Amino acid sequence: MLIDGHGRTVNYLRVSVTERCNFRCQYCMPEKPFSWVPQENLLSFEDLFKFIKLAIDEGVTKIRLTGGEPLLRQDLDRFVAMIHDYKPDIDLALTTNGYLLPETAERLANAGLKRINISLDSLKPAVSAQIAQKNVLGKVLEGIEKARAVGLEIKINMVPLKGINDGEILDLLEYARERGIRIRFIEYMENSHAGEIQGLLGKEILEEIKKRYTIRKLGRSGASPSFNYEIEENGYIFGLIDPHKHDFCESCNRIRLTAEGHLIPCLYFDEAQSIAEAVRGGDIDAAAEILAQVLRDKPKENRWSETDNEGSNRAFYETGG
Repeated sequence: MLIDGHGRTVNYLRVSVTERCNFRCQYCMPEKPFSWVPQENLLSFEDLFKFIKLAIDEGVTKIRLTGGEPLLRQDLDRFVAMIHDYKPDIDLALTTNGYLLPETAERLANAGLKRINISLDSLKPAVSAQIAQKNVLGKVLEGIEKARAVGLEIKINMVPLKGINDGEILDLLEYARERGIRIRFIEYMENSHAGEIQGLLGKEILEEIKKRYTIRKLGRSGASPSFNYEIEENGYIFGLIDPHKHDFCESCNRIRLTAEGHLIPCLYFDEAQSIAEAVRGGDIDAAAEILAQVLRDKPKENRWSETDNEGSNRAFYETGG
């Protein structure tokens, strides 16, 4: 069992398999040039898997593959199969922008992927293109339907932005409800790599939904950062992730590993330690020592500043949000 320096059990590992992305979303990396970490700097799937086996053996029960856009990493289904074959009952999930799902969803499901989170910020082609800086909506919607068809459990994530897509909160909620998909509204997380935009606070998102529905609080499920609400009129449940608060930090159960091998104890925490040399050299004991140190260093709460909203200097496309 993995225990951090504050007595919390850590059983959730988020693995970024690439920093590359085929979108340039306003809230993530709108000005990022198409230049990337050289491929040889990235850990191979085999080396990533060495650490994942260690993490599973030490008590990790949930793994989420992220990016960048993880579907840009060639042969990702092979990596999924490596993890699934080692621990078939592992909770294995993926976060994606959905653009490449029409071609990959079936292979991923066959390899053992169970769940998938898909970013969908608008149902309007022009607005979607404004956010992603690319004409993407048609393929994303096609990807959602393909994921449904192959039996993947789906959640949709929306980031409401003032003056851009804030008028579509109810439309996206209805889109998800009609398809039996859970939607989560996520407060925009300020970071130094984003554009000049403003997001809606959680209370503003809820007020928009209350214009049509009566909602009641359900609370958090386990260590999830999502606070759940139920619509009384139809029983539909949706989530709200509000990182401006620290309350979900009390039960935080996750650490993050980047494609280059940086092990990160907290999303809003710029320090990291590298396991790259250890796993490339096959020194699993050294990797275990680094893991233990990162757990000791894991902060009690994130470093969000509610007064100046400086956010994080870490690029979320390196850590998967």
